Amino acid sequence: MIREIRIGTRSSPLARRQTDFIVRLLREARPELCPKVETVTTQGDILQDASLPLNGGKGLFTEEIEKALLNEQIDLAVHSLKDLPVQSTDGLTIGAIPQRANPADALVSRKGGGLAELPAGARVGTSSLRRAAQLKHFRPDLKIVQIRGNVDTRLKKVFAPNGAYDAIVIAAAGLERLGALDLASEILPLDLMLPAPGQAALAAQCRNTPMWLDLLTPLNHPDTRLAVTAERAFLQGLGGGCALPAAAYAEVSRHRLILRGRIVSADGFRQIDLVRAAPLSKNDEDLQTAQRLGVELAQEAVTQGACEILEGVTSA
Repeated sequence: MIREIRIGTRSSPLARRQTDFIVRLLREARPELCPKVETVTTQGDILQDASLPLNGGKGLFTEEIEKALLNEQIDLAVHSLKDLPVQSTDGLTIGAIPQRANPADALVSRKGGGLAELPAGARVGTSSLRRAAQLKHFRPDLKIVQIRGNVDTRLKKVFAPNGAYDAIVIAAAGLERLGALDLASEILPLDLMLPAPGQAALAAQCRNTPMWLDLLTPLNHPDTRLAVTAERAFLQGLGGGCALPAAAYAEVSRHRLILRGRIVSADGFRQIDLVRAAPLSKNDEDLQTAQRLGVELAQEAVTQGACEILEGVTSA
């Protein structure tokens, strides 16, 4: 019988807080387990001053952790789901996706006030093409400035006197998990800022064997898993990863899965909004329904010109 479990994660305060959450769920489900957390340094942690999109985006925060999992240096891995490439690594699988936190993005402004109240030409920091494109669509007068570092580092940068940023946009879930949600000047509405596929959800990844899958099954939140499956299928249908300005958000409502998608040009000028829903049966076929819904919405996006927009981003 398994007793000690080695859990791999990044070393940032947010990653450790997220891992602590998974450890707590594991202990509640299996009190006899003794989880041991081990930190792994990823390329995303090393390239603190480089642009994520320019360095490929996909797998920068996960590849080294996945290697440790494949080599059996660790038994489980905890990721922010939005960082995990949509194409699974051979031999590995997502064993559990717990209930996600608030999927929205938050604005943190040095002087307070919401996005509409920022002065013309205000410098807003983000490392996400998705956030940058949507900001430009809503406020083309803003100056979008690249920012890197973990949440604590970004907060220090925005509140630095005479710093390079008047505001930053960051995931509300990250602030909440660190106990810093009170620093948010505004939680951006989804109509304005649709999140990244899988945002605010955590993934407990394991080797693809029945033993590990059975161990993680109690941690799953069915509605969250359906929602993020549709979101990630939408992204995969576009052939993209976390570096593209593609957004998606799905939710279960009245026995239906409703998926919203958005593609935005890098300059914010063109924005395609889509929505599609599918009925749920509350059985094992619902995951296939979610996957199909995401693919269908991606196909609809393509017919509306998504490829031209995304090609413009990747060739820039």
